[in-house]
Amino acid sequence: MNEPLPLTPTSHAPWWRQAWPWFLIALPASAVVGGIITLWFALNGADDLVSDDYYKEGLAIHQVLERDAKASQLGLSAEVQARGGMLSVQLGGQLESLPDRLLLRLIHPTQAGQDLVLTLRAGGSQTFSAPLPAMAAGRRQLQLEPPDRSWRLIGEGHSPLTGRFTLQARPGRPVQP
Repeated sequence: MNEPLPLTPTSHAPWWRQAWPWFLIALPASAVVGGIITLWFALNGADDLVSDDYYKEGLAIHQVLERDAKASQLGLSAEVQARGGMLSVQLGGQLESLPDRLLLRLIHPTQAGQDLVLTLRAGGSQTFSAPLPAMAAGRRQLQLEPPDRSWRLIGEGHSPLTGRFTLQARPGRPVQP
């Protein structure tokens, strides 16, 4: 008749001791962990390259080009020298009157939090100077302008600033609106 088969002990380990189930569980689990990490970067990262007011900035390009054209018209240039914790600027060109101070913007290409604005005080004979603060290493765009922002000179340097840099008017002409 029908006798039940005798149960024999098996030599198979339980499922949690097998490699394949854990491998199959690890694939979707790693996607979940990667998604959480990506979400954390998206929420905590700064959007420095994205402007909140891009339309107004697009319209302001005319003013920027006019400032560059005025600096070129006046034949302005500047020699920037960093030495011993001081930054000095020797301004050259045909200015009617020298301002009592100039603003030097040290602009980081991607992180607005690392931008610096130095106020350079007049020291006589078209020379301006200011103490040079410590800053993180990296490339910087340098923009020199008076407080009324009527003209600007630009250049590029690497921080920590050492040696000499030349700032010049960007060539070009203003765009007609």
